[in-house]
Amino acid sequence: MTAASPRYDVVVFGATSFVGQILARYLLEEFGLRGRLHWAAAGRSKSKLEELRRSLGPKAAKLPILVADAADEAALREMCTQARVVVSTVGPYALYGELLVKACAETGTDYCDLTGEPQWIRRMLQAYEATARRSGARILHCCGFDSVPSDLGVHFLQREAKQRFGEPCSRVKMRVKAMSGGFSGGTAASALNAFKEAAADPQLRKELANPYSLCPRGEGSKVRQPNVKSAEYDADFGSWLAPFVMAAPNVRIVHRTNALTKYAYGRDFRYDEAVMTGRGLRGRALALGITAGLAGFAVAGTVAPLRAVLERFVLPAPGTGPSPDAQKRGFYDLRFLGQAGDGREIRVKVTGQGDPGYGSTSKILGQVAAYLALEVPKSGLRGGFWTPAAALGDGLLERLVKHAELKFEVIE
Repeated sequence: MTAASPRYDVVVFGATSFVGQILARYLLEEFGLRGRLHWAAAGRSKSKLEELRRSLGPKAAKLPILVADAADEAALREMCTQARVVVSTVGPYALYGELLVKACAETGTDYCDLTGEPQWIRRMLQAYEATARRSGARILHCCGFDSVPSDLGVHFLQREAKQRFGEPCSRVKMRVKAMSGGFSGGTAASALNAFKEAAADPQLRKELANPYSLCPRGEGSKVRQPNVKSAEYDADFGSWLAPFVMAAPNVRIVHRTNALTKYAYGRDFRYDEAVMTGRGLRGRALALGITAGLAGFAVAGTVAPLRAVLERFVLPAPGTGPSPDAQKRGFYDLRFLGQAGDGREIRVKVTGQGDPGYGSTSKILGQVAAYLALEVPKSGLRGGFWTPAAALGDGLLERLVKHAELKFEVIE
């Protein structure tokens, strides 16, 4: 068995994790087991994988399972040889993700995940991008709510701007108008680990302040980027703003897309993200409250005793998250404003149905993996580390609209 003749189109690694279970259920509902997509579930515990298979019901009775531990490089390599694409839901990736990326890069196996950890992505780029280019492995990070709606939202806006204006917009703002969703133990663990790393490493703190940190070496614009760090008023949207917790990975992925596409958005491109909190005193108070809450969480995350209190008494435990009903009820509404150099504007709306981090993310991640495995031949996309928009662009956008309950529309 080799990477050129894999047994499975997609292998879900970490299938018994909180997100992994949601993804497995989605793949079963969307593709079944005997349809066009042949997929398998993988993880470190055979008994938990068998329990997952039982929980999925009679349709999953013949779901293939593969046993591999994130710390067992030989087992990971063996798993990779059986897959066109490996989807990893095992986080925090900075703690558990490197050996799988290494195995995929060395075996030429395509890979995608849902990480939102830019410091880890940068380390993977530095360590394995050259290897992936040689082997033909296409590595895609940030293939969930972090950062597909942002990445493809800008891609869609710029596509429409070029058709209308004959040029891309040099300034794009993304604002979260509305969002409803839960918070899982895995997300909490990833955030706390990032705070812990930053507290111990001054160089990392400097890197995390650089919006171009994920751009190829020697690339990335020198334009100073806007960054909403505290409460401020945005006249373009008529609303007060607060920092958006996921802006850190999203902004860097969007700038990497621009660099990988030979500056399709321009070398003077500026981009930022924030949360809209409304007008007037109430909007300002809410923006100040969110800012203070995020600042307090960040400080607590960098101080060991406070971090322990958060882990024990405040944050959800690993393996937990929103209920199935909450995942279905969740949604998000993102608004993008693009401004061309001559002042012309275009506004775009991106919406998704399902809890952003789980219900919607599982659909997005599943469709990224399926599209990469079934529709993007090795001859059509070279090996290396890609962003969703740079690698899959319009094809993925159309697939998400048809199969993942996302909408992309021009509103002005």
